[in-house]
Amino acid sequence: MMAQSSIKKNHIDIILQHRRRTKTIRYCLYALLLLLVLWSIEITIIKDTDWERIGGLGTILKGIARFFPPDLSLIKYLFKPTVETFMIAFLGTMLAILLAIPVVWFGAHNITPSRAITYPIGRAAMTLSRSVHEIVWALIFVSAVGLGAFPGILAVSMRSIGFISKVSAESIEDVDRRPIEAIKAVGGNTFQVILFGIIPQVIPVFIGNAIFQWDINIRRATIMGLVGAGGLGLTLERQLLMYNHQGVTTVIIAILLIITLGEIISYYARKAVI
Repeated sequence: MMAQSSIKKNHIDIILQHRRRTKTIRYCLYALLLLLVLWSIEITIIKDTDWERIGGLGTILKGIARFFPPDLSLIKYLFKPTVETFMIAFLGTMLAILLAIPVVWFGAHNITPSRAITYPIGRAAMTLSRSVHEIVWALIFVSAVGLGAFPGILAVSMRSIGFISKVSAESIEDVDRRPIEAIKAVGGNTFQVILFGIIPQVIPVFIGNAIFQWDINIRRATIMGLVGAGGLGLTLERQLLMYNHQGVTTVIIAILLIITLGEIISYYARKAVI
């Protein structure tokens, strides 16, 4: 009996010792993380900021005051850029959906035509699309096709393909195998397996992700104009170049309103479709 009690006590001591060691390691990691954060603040904010140029609180408030009140005379010129921004987001998302279909087909491991050839191509396309920022895509397409909304549509589309296709391909790889096996058991071919066994399972994910990307693309479309790709971003850039700070505030308010409207539309669209 005493031997069992001694063994139990030793076991408890080992557990407590392990917990103390784990807690010590965790606190050391927290301390290291805190030191890294403080070091980052010192390097990127304290040392790298021109504090003399910023000046005191009065100078900061004076700089902010230049943006108020908003320039209401600019409102009548914002209708066309606002519609253009919506169209860039909408058409860019539609084009991305169409281009994502072959990428999904190539990039899903269980339906790709060739795991040695098409699968790496599909995955590379996903990675390339997601790795390059939309502003970089916009710069590329502005150089290729000129100024206007068209390069903005292409940039938004190229940026969206990777996210839509990656989520959809992973959903295809995780589908329930039972409907697929049932279709194969009654003699279904590969096309029928995809059409009746896979697509019905992943279509809600695909549509939901497409709506979510459209919501994001409204935000992307608002800054496309900063590099000449049309929309409200182009109007914002012009106000900045003219040092019309009050006009900048007006455009920012318009951007906030269009983003809010996009949030509302995407919310009800997801509820209606999914």
